[in-house]
Amino acid sequence: MAGDPYKELGVSRGANAADIKAAFRKLAKELHPDKNPGDAKAEERFKRASAAFDILSDPDKKAQYDAGHIDADGQQKYGGGYGAGTQGGGSTGGFGGFGTGGPGGRAAFDDLDLEEIFGRFGGAGTARGPGRGIGRGQDVRATLEISLEDAIGGATRRIQFSDGRTLDVTIPKGATSGQVIRLRGQGSPGRTEAGDALIELKLATHPIYRVEGADLIMDLPISVPDAVLGGKVECPTPDGTVSVTVPKGSNSGQTLRLKGRGAFVGGARGDLKARLIVTLPETVDPILQRIAEDWRSSRPYKPGKS
Repeated sequence: MAGDPYKELGVSRGANAADIKAAFRKLAKELHPDKNPGDAKAEERFKRASAAFDILSDPDKKAQYDAGHIDADGQQKYGGGYGAGTQGGGSTGGFGGFGTGGPGGRAAFDDLDLEEIFGRFGGAGTARGPGRGIGRGQDVRATLEISLEDAIGGATRRIQFSDGRTLDVTIPKGATSGQVIRLRGQGSPGRTEAGDALIELKLATHPIYRVEGADLIMDLPISVPDAVLGGKVECPTPDGTVSVTVPKGSNSGQTLRLKGRGAFVGGARGDLKARLIVTLPETVDPILQRIAEDWRSSRPYKPGKS
């Protein structure tokens, strides 16, 4: 059973509409379940404050409570020869009965900014309809690690929660690390509706690419002949392997830019920058060794100097 509505809101019996509204707004901001996840005491206190406001903000219900015709739960009292009791009969349903008062209704409270109170918490804002937050289950949060290829091309991946439940999560094309996917009704069960599952995407470290904003950076090994003579080489990209042209006389550190082959930021795709790395064979060929010896003796040069 709910307590005295005046005590629940911390106002006197002589409090006017503005005092009642201000007291409820203050408590609602402090106690909303989305602001106090897992705090059963805060949630229960929030429910009681909402039920108290449901009575005191309705002139008809407030008058009946003050006269002793209904109790703190909004239930009609019997055995005392009372009159009609609560309009429409039955319980007010706590905050779920918001806006159902009798003639005159909540005119004094029409300007109560519910969006200000609830919207910031991602719970039961005015867009959901007043009162849904009271019986709504808690949202659950989880992190799903995805590959760069999943983020760029989209995919479906399965996630398991701590309670053993599994869900298939659709990763949209162009997803980014830190993006949150909301799965409606897949959170903790509630009295009137389940909460949501909030899945935060985390980009896994890639063995080839480094992410810099919307661009991808990679090292592309090339042979000595390709570096000297130029030629076509195979280059991996998140969309598959492509052939790129290495310019004649390329050095390590030079970069080939593949436009539109990078990651996504703000819906726009960046580029892939392949940094050339001139690489010797694992075993030095005798012919290459002889050429190098002749070159060093007849055409010496110091790298980095013309």
